[in-house]
Amino acid sequence: MANASPSRSANTYALTNREMDVLRLLIAGHSSKQIAAKLGIAFKTAVTHRNSILVKFGVHETASVVREAIRAGIG
Repeated sequence: MANASPSRSANTYALTNREMDVLRLLIAGHSSKQIAAKLGIAFKTAVTHRNSILVKFGVHETASVVREAIRAGIG
């Protein structure tokens, strides 16, 4: 994937509101377990949201999605 331009937004990635919640917590350095606890959702649900975010960003690891989100000014 090419470098994200600063003008990209959450809408570019078609993130849901819940995915945005999860992404913000990922950017803040929280684990899936911590995200589940903070959002009051099951651990498996948090992992599913995290994986969906990775797919939408076209990356294979959390560090890459966090880096791209920060570059895009999301979070």
